[in-house]
Amino acid sequence: MPVSPEDTVVVIGAGMAGLAASIRLAAAGHRVVVCEAQTEAGGKMRRVEVGGRGFDAGPTVLTMKWVFDALFAAAGRSIDDELVLAASPVIARHYWQGGACLDLHADLEETVRAVDDFAGRREADGYRRFAADSRRTFAVLKDSFIDASRPNPVSLSRRIGLGRPADLLAIKPFSTLWSALGSYFADVRLRQLFGRYATYCGSSPYLSPATLMLVAHVEQEGVWTVQGGIRTLADRLTSLAVGLGVEFRYGDPVSEILIDPSRRTVSGLLTRAGRSLAARQIIFNGDVAALPRLIGVTPPDPAKTLPQRSLSALVSCRLAEPAGVPLAHHTVFFSSDYEREFAAIFKRCEAPDDPTVYLCAQDRDARGLLPQSHAGPERIYALMNLLADGDRRRFNESEVGACLKNMEQRLMLNGLTLLNDPAPANITTPDRFASLYPATGGALYGMASHGWMASFARPGSQGPVPGLYLAGGSVHPGPGLPMAALSGKRAAEQLMADRPLTRRSVPVVTTGGMSMERATVGVSPSR
Repeated sequence: MPVSPEDTVVVIGAGMAGLAASIRLAAAGHRVVVCEAQTEAGGKMRRVEVGGRGFDAGPTVLTMKWVFDALFAAAGRSIDDELVLAASPVIARHYWQGGACLDLHADLEETVRAVDDFAGRREADGYRRFAADSRRTFAVLKDSFIDASRPNPVSLSRRIGLGRPADLLAIKPFSTLWSALGSYFADVRLRQLFGRYATYCGSSPYLSPATLMLVAHVEQEGVWTVQGGIRTLADRLTSLAVGLGVEFRYGDPVSEILIDPSRRTVSGLLTRAGRSLAARQIIFNGDVAALPRLIGVTPPDPAKTLPQRSLSALVSCRLAEPAGVPLAHHTVFFSSDYEREFAAIFKRCEAPDDPTVYLCAQDRDARGLLPQSHAGPERIYALMNLLADGDRRRFNESEVGACLKNMEQRLMLNGLTLLNDPAPANITTPDRFASLYPATGGALYGMASHGWMASFARPGSQGPVPGLYLAGGSVHPGPGLPMAALSGKRAAEQLMADRPLTRRSVPVVTTGGMSMERATVGVSPSR
């Protein structure tokens, strides 16, 4: 039967938010078409090959499992039946110059003991207070901000409760993360460790609000490894979406979102290849920086948006044999001068000559152990933070070589040597990220979370044109896999609230990948 534009929802982009929105819409009875510029779904959950072995080249951490429990449940499935997950007993390992080491453990008391051994009783007591305040901050913001529509400062205060001033003050909205950490830790190394949470949203701990300390509790609730890597999560969600009837169209980027001039609402889209698709409702799962061009609005000057952008990165995926200090699945090697490192990026607009380096040893399990059958080099993912200026310049071979040399130097100063395999590494720099994610300049997290108003500046799910909805890491509630999934949920819910559900058959995913038809009734999902 022919399908009218009113019956079709188009999702632009098959990243985490696009997949989450598509699954929820299809499960609720809507016809969904996903247009993806790349040749496969997943967005930043991308995979590259080195020496014939696959690497996760994007996100490497899965947290907030409850978000994904709910997403799989929306498709009628259980994440524990679809994926093999393992909770990491060691959240991350951290090294400083000379090989000083501190592990954060999933068990809070284990971490308290580790901090005590590392820096003394006073710092361990500070960590216990920090963990309690992190838990309280998360509890205050989970339902009022994280898993809710985008508030403004007044509405957030109302949600928390004007009669609960202690809770309002607990989230420390006007302190920077770095300054707040000074009230818990005298040891600058511990401030470095927990200040790193600002980089999870592409920001500087010296400019970001102390509210980001809630990340400590997010990790304390569980850090998970996925058998087969994070890319397996993207593949499974894509399969679930297809089983629910979602249609994916790959390899043809959207060039324009069409707007009906008489109704001033979206009416469809055009692709680079000249194909058109009519739709009255569209979810845009891309960086909001790319939206002006698609709707015919002059985009801002990149030079003016550069200071607002979040971090980019140099990511190296290579095969190597580690020697020296032992690795966990997630290991961080800190620079000697954290403030100088972030000043280089955000003030001097240059690559830091002494970068903090994050490694993901992708062959190691949740306990940080290699399989007994493993032999030869390991898959090592390495990342250093850089300025998101990939739309203004290209990284030449000399600049890439300098960054890699500085990363190697920091690893060696902290006790690690990597003996490289002959297979050439796969290197991604800000200019490459800029080409993968249009209009971002290579920024990986939308705009930086600098200043207490930054969290309120991210757009909500309602787009600038009626019928257009927004999802992804550059919109509320922010970057990261679980946050992007929540943004997709929010966009789908807003879309469904804006129109009644028409009667149609809904494919229901069943064991073995087959589907059944279920009749739906014309009711408004918002009731």
